[in-house]
Amino acid sequence: MKELPKISEAELEIMKVLWGKSPQTANEIIEKLESTTDWKPKTIRTLINRLVQKEAVSCEKDKGRLYMYYPLVSQECYLQVETKSLLKRFYGAAFKPLLVNFLKEEKLSSEDINELKSILDEKIEENQREG
Repeated sequence: MKELPKISEAELEIMKVLWGKSPQTANEIIEKLESTTDWKPKTIRTLINRLVQKEAVSCEKDKGRLYMYYPLVSQECYLQVETKSLLKRFYGAAFKPLLVNFLKEEKLSSEDINELKSILDEKIEENQREG
């Protein structure tokens, strides 16, 4: 897979809008972000253009003269890469200390706990098949 482009915090806000619904015009993205940020339309257009240059976003001209923007990087892929980066920076890529810290601090519902148990059970089965 091609390396994930470096996406700034501000650019991530554009990505979130596009992950929520795609494709969208620049005006639709601007309208969405003007309600949640104090950014000017020109700033938002600059961020969109940066993401296009980084090949995180692409666009196509529709039947009229409008450009429709859509993400080239999936939210899942971005989260996966960023999670690994976070682990590496804070825990030296060791997952167990992060998970233990999270479980001690986080209030989890019964549903959350059952989902985590299910994931761990699947991991045990994978290890037994491989080992």
